[in-house]
Amino acid sequence: MSVNEQQGNAPPSAEAVEIIRKYDLTEKLMPFLDRHLIFPLIESLSSKGLYDEKQILELKYELLKDTNMTDYTGDLWMQLNNANEVSKELSDKRQQVMDSLDKFEKSTSKVLQVLEDPEVGSNLKQDKVQNQQLLESKYNVTVDMINDLYKYGQFQYNCGKYHAASDLLYHFRIFSTDTSLNASATWGKFAADILSLQWDGVLEELQKLRDIVDHRTFGNPLTQLHHRTWIIHWSLFPFFNSENGKENLCDLFFSSSYISTIQAACPWILRYLTAAVVCMNNVGGTAGRSHGNSNNFQRRLKDLIRVVGQEQYEYEDPLTEFIRALYIDYDFEEAQNKLSEAEHILNNDFFLAASAESFLESARHLISELYCRIHQRIDVAQLSARLNLSQEQGEKWIANLIQDTKMDAKIDEREGTVIMNHPVTSVYQQVIEKTKGLTFRSNQVLTQALNKHDGLIVQ
Repeated sequence: MSVNEQQGNAPPSAEAVEIIRKYDLTEKLMPFLDRHLIFPLIESLSSKGLYDEKQILELKYELLKDTNMTDYTGDLWMQLNNANEVSKELSDKRQQVMDSLDKFEKSTSKVLQVLEDPEVGSNLKQDKVQNQQLLESKYNVTVDMINDLYKYGQFQYNCGKYHAASDLLYHFRIFSTDTSLNASATWGKFAADILSLQWDGVLEELQKLRDIVDHRTFGNPLTQLHHRTWIIHWSLFPFFNSENGKENLCDLFFSSSYISTIQAACPWILRYLTAAVVCMNNVGGTAGRSHGNSNNFQRRLKDLIRVVGQEQYEYEDPLTEFIRALYIDYDFEEAQNKLSEAEHILNNDFFLAASAESFLESARHLISELYCRIHQRIDVAQLSARLNLSQEQGEKWIANLIQDTKMDAKIDEREGTVIMNHPVTSVYQQVIEKTKGLTFRSNQVLTQALNKHDGLIVQ
């Protein structure tokens, strides 16, 4: 699946366009993305027809004019200026790019030829210093020649040749002992693999970046915060395009250092965290959820409710407000309204469009489960309205929900209601549950007190 693949939808209404524009995160995401990573987001906006096409064209040109993608920027310039030929400045730049490519090909041809030699691969050691000495003494490959691989990879990336850039940066890291350049090459390879849709490779590079940035010796706390913010934004690409990506997103974003980063530097990422958690409830369908998966989801949902509650004054959108309305305010009407707005957001968000259907289905499950839990008699028509479904769709939905979750309930078709049988817990059982750990805790306190007392006697 392409990183800029979106679901096809009918043109949104004027009201929907207003909602989409109001909650469009593109401007907030751009400062934390490389310009090449921004381009798919801009291309997606162009395909949606939400903004003036000339403005989008100007934005594309301003975004890429300083790259080496001279043929593409030349086409954009001609469209903007209604010209049949590119300007002399762009023509000269194109020639400079071609000359530089030729120069890099010559300067790296020897080292690349050596690296492709099977004999060299068989003689390599774990120690990079020994490998450099081997290359220099036996093959006349110097450190400067190895560094040219980095420069060439960076140049190819700026030309939009992401596969070639990834390969060059990979070879550079094998032999380079320069910590700073190796870190920079890892960022470059991460971006190149994203843009060439190599998702397995992207996840490997993400782990390498985390190892670098999360190491206790990496810079000062502010530098660490900035780099974690970039990791969070760049990781949206693989997490919403790879298998188990949403689970991996939750694992990373809920970890203490990264949830702190989100709350301090980029609270809008809560939209994607909300989408990931809610979609987790839909993995394999209701009937396919194991006890372990259910426990994991409940734990994640509890964490999400807490964070959304804490950050509601810093950031809110229809997705986070859906969670707040449903689980903090228990306002089903507001939850229904926010879910309707969220549908527009989901279908037009670059990262979430492919997850829209999964989110909506799971959100309806959450509404219906909570609604059934706190009501004894449920009007089918009313619950269907809460779920944004017709009465006929609602009846099927509720029947399937009862069957899948094995709720103790029955449908009265004549009255159009569902009767829920909520077992009443006796006072005796409630006391047992609340005092279950009391004996253990009392024993702990007494043991600690006795140990402390014995220590005083000994003294």
